[in-house]
Amino acid sequence: MAAAVASNLPNKQAQWDFSCDLEVDFESEENAAIVHAALAVDKELQPDKVKRHMSISGGKLSVHFEAVEARFLRASFSAFTDILTLATKTVEEFGKE
Repeated sequence: MAAAVASNLPNKQAQWDFSCDLEVDFESEENAAIVHAALAVDKELQPDKVKRHMSISGGKLSVHFEAVEARFLRASFSAFTDILTLATKTVEEFGKE
């Protein structure tokens, strides 16, 4: 049901030197919206060090991360994918066919 692609992209802003993009294809706008809503309530714990922007398009959830240091990016990305995995498994198990 879901496929993910992650990549590191250099960011040209002075402070936000590290970035990463994640895209998950839920094959359904409804499922992508459910996961987006579930994940949107968790804000970054250190918004002065990590930014996260989520969007939905064509049944795909896209997430862009930016951080001031690689370790903050890694920690944020890792925590996010843990919760994303749980939300995705829940939608797969209990969502509409």
